[in-house]
Amino acid sequence: MRTTYTTLLVLFLNITSFQASAQLDTLKITFPDAEKTFLENNIGLIAQKYNVQVSKALIKQAKLWDNPYLATDQNLYDNTRKFFNHTDGNGEIYLVVSQVIKTAGKRGKEIELAKDQAEIQEALFNDLMRNLHYNLQLDFAQLANLNDQAKVYQNELTAGDQLITKIEHTYKTDKTKFKDYIRLKALLFGLENDKIENSRQINALETELKVLLRTKSTAFIAPVIKQSKTEMIKLDLNNLINQAKIHRADYHSSDLAFSYAKHNLEYQKALAIPNITVGVDYDHTNSYSKDYFGMQVGFQLPFFNRNQGNIRSARYAIQNKESVLKENELRLENAVVSTFQQYEISKNVLSSKHTEFNEQYDQLFKSLLHDYESGKTGLVEFVDFFDSYKDTKLKLLQQEFSLQKAIADLNYTVGTTVIKP
Repeated sequence: MRTTYTTLLVLFLNITSFQASAQLDTLKITFPDAEKTFLENNIGLIAQKYNVQVSKALIKQAKLWDNPYLATDQNLYDNTRKFFNHTDGNGEIYLVVSQVIKTAGKRGKEIELAKDQAEIQEALFNDLMRNLHYNLQLDFAQLANLNDQAKVYQNELTAGDQLITKIEHTYKTDKTKFKDYIRLKALLFGLENDKIENSRQINALETELKVLLRTKSTAFIAPVIKQSKTEMIKLDLNNLINQAKIHRADYHSSDLAFSYAKHNLEYQKALAIPNITVGVDYDHTNSYSKDYFGMQVGFQLPFFNRNQGNIRSARYAIQNKESVLKENELRLENAVVSTFQQYEISKNVLSSKHTEFNEQYDQLFKSLLHDYESGKTGLVEFVDFFDSYKDTKLKLLQQEFSLQKAIADLNYTVGTTVIKP
């Protein structure tokens, strides 16, 4: 038992010393500053941005005309018994230049499809940004909350250490104090375990935030959250649903996919109509007339392949995308209603009364600590309050985090910043 206690204590001291050294490189940052850094530096966003540029380049490609076709046929060996003989008017030269002309507006439809693809990629980029922004806001709020929890643990550990130091000198002469000494030691042992777990969670969130913000690995991020007056913010549910349909990139993406499917059906129908190839040919000696010029016109005869399979597939794709769009619309509305209700609950629970109660509770803790030191309060009552103080403070902090999470969830569901964190 002593070995386990010593090991945990050493681990706790190492973590504490690590955080203390990290304080030398502490990065105090508000959420607006974190947002700015995130948008400028995040690798995932930069990579997805290139995909948008790739798809936009394909629009330009779709606007280009097909290149003309040039072919030639010349005599290699003939009755003159000479290789590639074109002297003295001998030899055959045949040239043809042709151009494919797309019918049924295929070129315009290809441009439309390329534009749809570019808009889908842009929507995917915006959805990636929405998801990463949500992770940033949630991690930011949780890290701030864990740091506040660490202060609660440290406050009790400091008070407990001071008490143990005083009792340690007393119980050697007053054996009745030995029981108090051991009980407080056990109490601090539990607190130290909680503090170690809290430090582990802080380190995990620190790592994730450093990746999102691309900050130095040695930096210690200290989120600064200003408590907003959420009770003054009035929200309209129907307006939030309409905003979500405008701003939600994933919903917009499914709408674009439906639009792409409709444009693809038009394009597949156009492919059933053959393109026309027109050209000019020149024949030097192999025609009924020397130096013959002629005109060529050609197209496929759509007897067998009229693109029936692709047209049918495109029709089914429209039905599929329409069903997905309707389902996503229903999911969006339900999600907005759910997060709106959760925000209202969290906002009403965390009122200004909590701030007043929090301050009063801190004063009571100091008062009871003084009463125990002076002998006015017994060990049982003090230990009971000691545990109750920690649990209550952590629950108050959990309520604050629940509100921050509700704000993050609402912003994420609507797809834009409805309430600033």
